[in-house]
Amino acid sequence: MPVPHDDPTAATGPVARGCDPTAAGDVPGGHDPASRRVGAARRGRDRRARVLPPAPGAPRITGPAPRTAVVGGGIAGLAAATALAERGVRVTLYEREPVLGGRLAGWPTTLRDGTPVTMSRGFHAFFRQYYNLRGLLRRTDPRLERLNGLPDYPLWHRSGMRDGFRHVPRTPPWSALGFVALSPSFPPRDLTRMRPLAALPLLDVRVPDVYDRLDHVSAHDHLESIRFPGAARHLAFEVFSRSFFADPRELSAAEMVLMFHIYFLGSAEGLLFDVPAEPFPAALWDPLARYLRRHGAELRTSTPVHSVVPAPHGGFTVTLPDGPRHHDAPRHHDAVVLALDVAGLRRLVADSTRLGDPAWRAGIGRLRTAPPFLVSRLWLDRPVARDRPGFLGTSGYGTLDNVSVLDRWEGEAARWAARTGGSVVELHAYALPEDADLDVQRARLVAQLHRVHPETRAARIVDERHEWRADCPLFPVGGYRDRPTVRTADPHLVLAGDMVRTDLPVALMERAATSGFLAANALLERWGVRGQTLWTVPDQGRSRVLRGLARLARRP
Repeated sequence: MPVPHDDPTAATGPVARGCDPTAAGDVPGGHDPASRRVGAARRGRDRRARVLPPAPGAPRITGPAPRTAVVGGGIAGLAAATALAERGVRVTLYEREPVLGGRLAGWPTTLRDGTPVTMSRGFHAFFRQYYNLRGLLRRTDPRLERLNGLPDYPLWHRSGMRDGFRHVPRTPPWSALGFVALSPSFPPRDLTRMRPLAALPLLDVRVPDVYDRLDHVSAHDHLESIRFPGAARHLAFEVFSRSFFADPRELSAAEMVLMFHIYFLGSAEGLLFDVPAEPFPAALWDPLARYLRRHGAELRTSTPVHSVVPAPHGGFTVTLPDGPRHHDAPRHHDAVVLALDVAGLRRLVADSTRLGDPAWRAGIGRLRTAPPFLVSRLWLDRPVARDRPGFLGTSGYGTLDNVSVLDRWEGEAARWAARTGGSVVELHAYALPEDADLDVQRARLVAQLHRVHPETRAARIVDERHEWRADCPLFPVGGYRDRPTVRTADPHLVLAGDMVRTDLPVALMERAATSGFLAANALLERWGVRGQTLWTVPDQGRSRVLRGLARLARRP
């Protein structure tokens, strides 16, 4: 059995220096996916990245292996299952859907022309700051050759203003200064109106201090207090905040400020990112499923869990719903990892009446989901213009938040486009009203696509798929204290997911992966086994001088 991975980001070699031994140069641009099959292993890790070693212990379980149920097969559940199975724990992973991946799952469908393709919930950016997620993917792809690097993170406003991050320095504070100097969204007149003292704390973000200071303020109101230029707010910062699928007026300012730190003001990795070279199942989850099975894990897809009941003499009984498809007897497990989305966690805890104490259960019940979002994928009968970017963030185009041209970087879409002479375009709309008319929203997205890429007006839609979802966590103003932590009052019951508090500078997919590894580490520590080494971006501002100024600005 292979030795467990100790460094989640390095393919081989020592890790004490905090560098990737395969780092070498930049990911090239271009539009041919085959020409950009360059692994992000060529990206060096920030020299100030923070290492989080696990508690000391044996490399693997000795003696009878404990049985652990992992409920949920998204990123968090897969990370937990991987760390546990590698160390000899008997893992059973339960996933209600027929496929793995959670919100990054993909499933087969057939187009009208008979082509089998993969549909998903849409584009996701794999930033170079996602050290722990990328470490999970390295289990089956050591050099991350199944990821393609995109050459820029372009932003367009309907007014004609355009921005991007390709030419912005990556290392703070030069990244912030370079962005302000190069961006048209920071006109000199508006810069003079800003309140620099109010903005200084952005340069020294710490967790959980940032929540103590800013969780009671909305992202919108915090930017107003700094007097950020309106153009910059709409073009850049609202794009970031809407990555949480929430209106900036509902989103906690602490989450937005933490995002600035992770992606821009605290990390030297920059704002460029990678995308899977093939659909999610082929590039990510099918190989990881094979890896887990080789390590003895049992993967039970299409198997929702009804309840988790503490057993009288320790451990838990996992029960499945009644019905002909789920006729298994309840199973006993020594430990449980709950790695569910908000709705799934609320439902499971409500049905597991003996799980947790009243305060914990009440906090779970108060968790909220973000407003709905719509993903529309269109197969067009002609290509978009050659100079269109593979991914584009948009603002001012009604409900349209971004446009992806999948055949620029995904192999399956590129093969269909090459064979038919068409193109595959994906449109996203976040934070829509719950009572929105789906047909109206679809039509609006297509109309806005025509404004963004006018050549698509002449294109015929050969086929289309639409995903309307409302299952992402909401991080509302004042909601931080209600969010559960990885550990619970029962040391053998742990939680994982992107809604879970980790008190680390991580967010989105990286929070899911990190929390999954933290959940596994908490159990492994109880069993005397060394867990997973983790990494994060720096947990404070990079400059001593700027940190001092930020402290002065925070004083009453």
